[in-house]
Amino acid sequence: MIRTPLRPLARVISARENGENPDVIEAEERVKRNQVINQKIRKRAEHRLTMLGLAFFIGFGAIAGKMGMLAVSEPMEPRLAVANTGIHSQRADIVDRNGSVLATNLVTTSLYAQPHMMIEPVKAADKLAKIFPDINHDKLLKQFTGKRKFVWVRKKVSPEQKQLVHDIGEPGLLFGPREMRLYPNGKLAAHILGGAGFGKEDVRAAELIGVAGVEKFFDERMRDPAQVDTPLKLSIDLTAQATMRRVVEGGMKIMNAKGAAAVLMDVHTGEIVSMVSLPDFDPNDRPAPLLEGDPSDSPLFNRAAQGVYELGSTFKLFAAAVSLDNNLANEDTMINTKGPIRWGKFKIRDFHNYGNQLSVKDVIVKSSNIGTARMAQAAGTNAQKKILDDLGFFAPVPVEISEAKRTKPLLPAKWSDLSTMTISYGHGIAATPLHLATAYATLANGGYKVKPTLLKSDVSTLHGDQVLKKTTSDSLMRMLRAVVTEGTASFGEVDGYHVGGKTGSADKPKPNGGYYDDKVIATFASAFPTHDPKYVLVLTLDEPSIEAAGEERRTAGWTAVPVAAELITRVAPVLNMRPELAGSGQVEYTQAKHQ
Repeated sequence: MIRTPLRPLARVISARENGENPDVIEAEERVKRNQVINQKIRKRAEHRLTMLGLAFFIGFGAIAGKMGMLAVSEPMEPRLAVANTGIHSQRADIVDRNGSVLATNLVTTSLYAQPHMMIEPVKAADKLAKIFPDINHDKLLKQFTGKRKFVWVRKKVSPEQKQLVHDIGEPGLLFGPREMRLYPNGKLAAHILGGAGFGKEDVRAAELIGVAGVEKFFDERMRDPAQVDTPLKLSIDLTAQATMRRVVEGGMKIMNAKGAAAVLMDVHTGEIVSMVSLPDFDPNDRPAPLLEGDPSDSPLFNRAAQGVYELGSTFKLFAAAVSLDNNLANEDTMINTKGPIRWGKFKIRDFHNYGNQLSVKDVIVKSSNIGTARMAQAAGTNAQKKILDDLGFFAPVPVEISEAKRTKPLLPAKWSDLSTMTISYGHGIAATPLHLATAYATLANGGYKVKPTLLKSDVSTLHGDQVLKKTTSDSLMRMLRAVVTEGTASFGEVDGYHVGGKTGSADKPKPNGGYYDDKVIATFASAFPTHDPKYVLVLTLDEPSIEAAGEERRTAGWTAVPVAAELITRVAPVLNMRPELAGSGQVEYTQAKHQ
């Protein structure tokens, strides 16, 4: 910057020549310089004030905008902050078909220790053992007094426990935020939900991952940040599920059964409205899996989707379906029931002597092994294989639980003519109750192939593949109804609901081969109402036994059937189903739209 001198030489010389005072020149120049400096200072101050005002305007504008957004946004529960952890701890809720919560997340606390920061590790271990009685005191004391710098004490701590730990006053005991999976209904729907556990974790967060059931099947969707606020809506009805579990548990105790399974399915959509397996567990405190022995002894075992059983005479309806659908017979066609049938060293007998012949309908009503075997012989092995394949018995059930994907029916290694006959009445083939429910749903809905689902769906199977004629389906439903009104399932009658079904009592196989003489798998596969089927219900009891009419009874007609009848009595009103109106002169059935 060039500055003008306060005493310019030219002006000073000129002033002296004219007799003027040079000091006046200096004063004038000083005034000019000060004016220039003041002007620059003023401009600088104005610029700073402008920038400051602009900054205040932007700041208060941002605050006002945020407040406006909060004012118009929907209220939401706070989520656990896990920034910079690399762990996504959020997980979508699971609800039933009506929106009732089945699984959700709960913000809780974890407890860990840093022994090198502890003042009194022995005292801390003693007090923690009192607060958490399941903790191994000796192991904890060894960890606190050893060389470790970090020890997990508890992954989940209740508010009451947290306060008790606070009262210990030990600086080496620390807490971290955490989300846990909460199942507010406890054991209800345990095998459907499966459960969740912790994956990657640190002291600030833990990853929630599905370990079984729909939690595992939909694990990726449940943890997707884009869908975490959208609940997964299942097909089950919570009230129906509670009703089913209560009745099945009571029936299992009355019938002295080792276990039980029940499946209730909509025949038109394939929706599983309820599925129960007993004994069960609480997914909030999921037990450890069995490492040896029979898997079915574990409460984690899903008898409905994993239990592969010979389902006995419930399969006889499939033999009738083949004969009717291929025009080999009708309901009144007479079948040779003279026996026994000899095949090499094997004999096929009936429980009672039914004479030399029965109609197709009576073969089903009276549950004749010989008559069913004759029908299967006449239809042939290929026809039998085709219908069983069409009904889903050659593959795992395509339902949204991880356990079902790994469970295939047991089929004969060599499908001989003898296999064709024994399979016709449910021996030599083993499948799950869920397989059976799916097959019966197809038979009941007019012959349209059913794809079972645990997701709420309004899509009817009536637009899918038809594997049986409508006339065949109608005939089969009339036969099932006759089994209840005239045959082996007389205890299955429920006033007003037109129940039809087929019993099945199969000897239970031994682990090392052969069959028990005094243990059976008792099954009742039913549909209601048979004149306009809406639901199928399959109930299976493992090793039932009851004293009735002066004898020990194990067959399904005495064990599974009365329990199933009680189930229908209780659950049908829950599904908004009204019984038929007595004395109307015609069959009447109404159902409110089931949401």
